Amino acid sequence: MSVLPYLVAGWLFLAGMYGLVTSRDLIQAVGCLSVTQSGTYVLLLAVGYRRGGTAPVFSDTSVRTPVVDPVVQAMTLTDVVVGAVVTALLLSLVIQLRKRHGTLDPESLTGLKG
Repeated sequence: MSVLPYLVAGWLFLAGMYGLVTSRDLIQAVGCLSVTQSGTYVLLLAVGYRRGGTAPVFSDTSVRTPVVDPVVQAMTLTDVVVGAVVTALLLSLVIQLRKRHGTLDPESLTGLKG
């Protein structure tokens, strides 16, 4: 088993979190959140990978070959769909914030009242 996918997933997560913490623009923060979430895609696929495994489609049951885990693939696909929806929702909220307050700088939005 290779450790490279786990390192890539960790690097993507850390790079996204660094960008999220240091961003001075809300659109950039949403993009960094998407990069952070892509680290989870790589991690899930690395967990479900099996060396020498084939697709989990059983056409011939007499041959005993290892297959990759289809549950992890389904979870990754669900994660991608949820990530797209969350990104679209956050971007629409950023657009509304820009329309109402005229800025996307989080520092100038400290006077918001609920």
